[in-house]
Amino acid sequence: MSLGPTDLTLKGTSVTLAPLSQDHGPALAEAVGDLHKLWYTTVPTPEEMGAEIARRLALRDAGGMIPFAQIDATGTPIGMTTYMNIDHALPRVEIGSTWIGATAQRGALNTEAKRLLLGHAFEVWDCVAVEFRTHRLNTQSRRAIERLG
Repeated sequence: MSLGPTDLTLKGTSVTLAPLSQDHGPALAEAVGDLHKLWYTTVPTPEEMGAEIARRLALRDAGGMIPFAQIDATGTPIGMTTYMNIDHALPRVEIGSTWIGATAQRGALNTEAKRLLLGHAFEVWDCVAVEFRTHRLNTQSRRAIERLG
């Protein structure tokens, strides 16, 4: 079973998860702010954004990741998230490698994005498992996952 397509778009009220492309690079480089300075997570610097997008697209092309740009209601790219560690045989996925700019944190956008990803994985792909992973000291990310219920 294949969990494609890799050009999947998921739309909610406050967020659209669009297929990641280099076109998103300039806005994402601006949105990242100082997040790359956090020691307990991996977020690209503004200068590394193009390379990070290329890395994620290469993983997509190899079948192991479906990367998204998180786009807010105004149409501005404000972060990234992915389906990753895809196991097509089971099927199962991990939702991760997520970051969103500080202006969109602790709001409805991230929760809605995760619900869109969960819903698609379970309801459309019939996944048997969906996994989240975060560093044990990344309290903000842990709380965001807990808010999903």
